[in-house]
Amino acid sequence: MKWKDWVHVTKLDPDKQLRHGDIDAIATSGTDALMLSGTLNVTKENLLVLQKQIAKYDLPLVMEPAGPEAVLVEGIEYVFVPSVLNTTDVQWIVGKHRFWVEQQDGKIPWDLVIPEAYIVLNPASSVGRVTKAACDLKPAEVAAYTAVADRYFRFPIVYIEYSGTYGDPAVVKAASEAIDRAILYYGGGINSAEKAAEMGKYADTIVVGNAVYDQGVSVLKATVDAVQ
Repeated sequence: MKWKDWVHVTKLDPDKQLRHGDIDAIATSGTDALMLSGTLNVTKENLLVLQKQIAKYDLPLVMEPAGPEAVLVEGIEYVFVPSVLNTTDVQWIVGKHRFWVEQQDGKIPWDLVIPEAYIVLNPASSVGRVTKAACDLKPAEVAAYTAVADRYFRFPIVYIEYSGTYGDPAVVKAASEAIDRAILYYGGGINSAEKAAEMGKYADTIVVGNAVYDQGVSVLKATVDAVQ
């Protein structure tokens, strides 16, 4: 299954701890892929520890870097690289990316790289604060960002990120109606089958992360069943 066909992705944070047996349950939940992703305290060391835990399972593994300091490419199917379109700090659109290329002396495995246009909508979230995102956006404004990302910049993924809180379905619906070619991702606050189904009506792919740590793997399985 190619990444464009995924409907459910599980996001694993290297700065958080899973309980004993959780990895087995996650891998057999039916989720389409595992994403290594976090905002705070992400290092190559804790990324490698998490990668080692999940490497034996036959699931696509995605690296979504928080910055150029900690990026894994060995044993990774894809590197999803975010640009935050609604940031007020240009480094989160292109500056960090330029530094990554410079740091690697141009030796980037470009065939693995999938650019993501992030629209961050939770001002209280770590990603919202770190990227200085302008989060108070109306559905029409999110739709406009989506169209710019998709039709002008040609990002293959547009990611509506509420990060830790459940978002406004009207916003995700507006984004879905503005999109032409890109795949629409939604992440944030999906901790039940009902919420997964609601956002799954508009987003091509839903991402579940915090619920795995806060409520357990049974909730993850319910979200998978709701969209597959």
